[in-house]
Amino acid sequence: MTAAHLVAAGLLDAPGIARTVGGIRALQRPDGAIPWFAGDKLDPWDHVESAMALDAAGEHEAARRAYLWLARTQNADGSWFANYADTPNGVSVLAVTDKTRETNFSAYPAVGVYHHYLATADRRFLAELWPTVVAAIEFVLRHQRADGAIRWNPDSDEALLSGSSSMYQALRCAVATATALGENQPGWELALSRLGHALTSHPERFTPKDRYSMDWYYPVLGTVLRDEAARRRIDEDWDRFVVPSLGVRCVDDHPWVTGGESCELAIALWAIGRERQARRLLADISTQLRDEEDGMYWTGYVFADLAIWPREKTSWTAGSMLLALAALGGEPATRAVFGGESLPMPLPVECVAESCVSAR
Repeated sequence: MTAAHLVAAGLLDAPGIARTVGGIRALQRPDGAIPWFAGDKLDPWDHVESAMALDAAGEHEAARRAYLWLARTQNADGSWFANYADTPNGVSVLAVTDKTRETNFSAYPAVGVYHHYLATADRRFLAELWPTVVAAIEFVLRHQRADGAIRWNPDSDEALLSGSSSMYQALRCAVATATALGENQPGWELALSRLGHALTSHPERFTPKDRYSMDWYYPVLGTVLRDEAARRRIDEDWDRFVVPSLGVRCVDDHPWVTGGESCELAIALWAIGRERQARRLLADISTQLRDEEDGMYWTGYVFADLAIWPREKTSWTAGSMLLALAALGGEPATRAVFGGESLPMPLPVECVAESCVSAR
C-alpha cells in the first residue's frame, strides 16, 4: 500500500521506485546504520532521512533497525556525534570521525521515530524509543538561549535559522510522541513556543546564512511558516535559488544544483499547496541526477561545466526523493510530519511574552 502511494505521485513507476528503495537498502549495514554511500561516512540527520524514506516505502523492519542503531549509539548526554565512519563488514562499531554534537542532528530522530509510529501504529516500539527521544530533546533544550533560539552546538552561542527550523519540527513531533504515550511535557511545549516566536518574529537572533537555499526554504519545510507567510517567503527568493529545468542551487552564487535541496523544496511546495511546482522540480532532478540502472541519485550537477559533481550517489538524496513522492502521493505518515496540521501547535505568544521581553 505504501509503495502505491509513491507511484501515485505520478513521477516514477513501481519498478523505478523499487530500484531506489533497493539502493538504500543495499547501503544499510547489518547493524542498521545507513551511510551516505558504501565506505563513506554517515551522520544522524541523513541517517534519519533515509530511515523515513524506508518507512514511506513500506520497508518498516529496515527503518526499525535504523532507529535501534540510534538508540544504541546515543551518547550519555543525549546527543549523537556529527559523523561516523563506515567500516568493513564484520566491524560492529563505527569509528567517530567528528565529535561535534550538533543540536539539529540530535533533535531530528524525534521526527523519524514519530513518523515510524504513524507509519506502523507500533506503540510498543514508540515506548521502547521514548527514553532515546527524551534524552535527545533534553540535550537540545539545554542549549536553548534565553531569547528562544537554540545554539547549533554546545561550544558555540550561534543559532542557525535552518537548523532551528528543523528543531521546531522535531519539537512538535516530540510533543506528539509524548501525547501518544500519555506523557506530560509542559517544558517542551514552552520551549517550542519560545523557539517558534524567535523564528517568526526575531530573525535577527539567528546568524545570517542567506546565501544558502536551506535558510530560504527550511522555515517552510520545518512547519514554522504556512499560508501567506510561507508563500511570500518562497516567492521572494525563487529566482535566486531555482534554476529552470535543473533544480535548486545549494548556494546562490555557485552554479551547482543539488538533489537533496531540490527534493526538500518540493516537500515544502507540497505543504503550501503548490504541487505543480513540486512535480516540476522532481522531474527536473530525475532527468539530471537519476541513475536508472540502480535507481539512485547523484548528489549534484555543476551546470556551468555540464558535469555531475561530486561523483557520488548518496542514500539521503534518494531518501529525500522518496519522501517527496510520499508527500505528493498521499502517504499519511509523511504528510503528517511535513504538513504539520495534525502536530501540536505552540502555545499562544502571550504565554511566552515575558520570556521574550526579558531576553531583549
